[in-house]
Amino acid sequence: MSGDNERPIHILRQGFDPADRLRAAGKLTKISLGSGAEATTTWLAAGHSVVRQVLGDHKRFSTRRRHDDADEIGGRGRFRPQELVGNLMDYDPPEHTRMRQLMTPGFTQRRMRRMATRIEEIVADRLDAMEQEGSPADLVELVADQVPGTVLCELVGVPRDDQAMFLQLCHGHLDPTRSQRKRAVAGEAFSRYLLAMMARERKDPGEGLIGSIVAEHGDTITDEELRGFCVQVMLAGDDNVSGMIGLGVLALLRNPEQIAAVRGDDQSADRAVDELIRYLTVPYAPTPRTAMEDVTIDGQVIRKGETVLCSLPMANRDPDLMPDPDRLDVTRTPAPHVAFGHGIHHCLGAALTRLQLRIVYTALWRRFPGLRLADPDQEIMFRTSTPAYGLRSLLVAW
Repeated sequence: MSGDNERPIHILRQGFDPADRLRAAGKLTKISLGSGAEATTTWLAAGHSVVRQVLGDHKRFSTRRRHDDADEIGGRGRFRPQELVGNLMDYDPPEHTRMRQLMTPGFTQRRMRRMATRIEEIVADRLDAMEQEGSPADLVELVADQVPGTVLCELVGVPRDDQAMFLQLCHGHLDPTRSQRKRAVAGEAFSRYLLAMMARERKDPGEGLIGSIVAEHGDTITDEELRGFCVQVMLAGDDNVSGMIGLGVLALLRNPEQIAAVRGDDQSADRAVDELIRYLTVPYAPTPRTAMEDVTIDGQVIRKGETVLCSLPMANRDPDLMPDPDRLDVTRTPAPHVAFGHGIHHCLGAALTRLQLRIVYTALWRRFPGLRLADPDQEIMFRTSTPAYGLRSLLVAW
């Protein structure tokens, strides 16, 4: 594993906490990413108010990662045009507004309520597998890495007979231990499956997200836009929720007096979930922003064309947000944290993430009330090479 000095400062963590080097960076500072000829300089925003100001100002801070050659703000793009199509994080209004309006009905509270029963079935199935495995068992392998992908397949509308193959392609595309060529091959197969699925859904729309979108907006959205959106949903949703399940269980096991909240009513469980999301904040940073004009923030001038990287974990541990932010307290009043982003790019799947986590944590402790670490002294291996923070494994006993 690379040393901390070789890794980008914004992904440095110490267990549940941001690393000391990241904390020392301050609320808004310039940092260097990469090395040698590939090194770039960017702003790092870490204060809660600074992050909210950047993320909430889409007119002065663009999310576009590739611009036309004639665009004076363009900078150096590394992305092929087709990689941007459908990814909401790469759009500014009015394109973002149009796409978000098309996608939002797929994430309504009504749809989430309909999905709750299926999520409960998926979680129960994984807990059955864990019980059959016997104590001790790896909670990450059997639950955390299994539940979110299956839930997202159900959301998108992937037929159940295809889900194992679909997730294998998805995970193959994400796996940082595989060669770039193998990841690319898996990614191409993943995209081909999605495009074939779009064709089927246009002929006979199902009840999943894709089917509902093409049934209502089939003439105003392209297959490439739908494909890109589904890729974004799968790649972001799977990794983030997997990380939260594993880390959340570990955090509660290390704070056993707080477990009662997830075994109580929905209101106390929802509050516990919100605090765990704030305390752990598994996404490191959203898409970098590019300043469209000179902007003064926190007494510093960000020049037109410069980029800003927002540290979500640091923003959520800012003492200006709440007292004693480094302490997990599942009874505290929810604060306006930025774990799901802020502004027009606030995570579209936030409600689904919260729902999954509440169901997982609640069902886990109701099934295994004596859940504990298999070995309190076991070495905890954290996952730092994926887009979201998480655990490589977690051996639990009951």
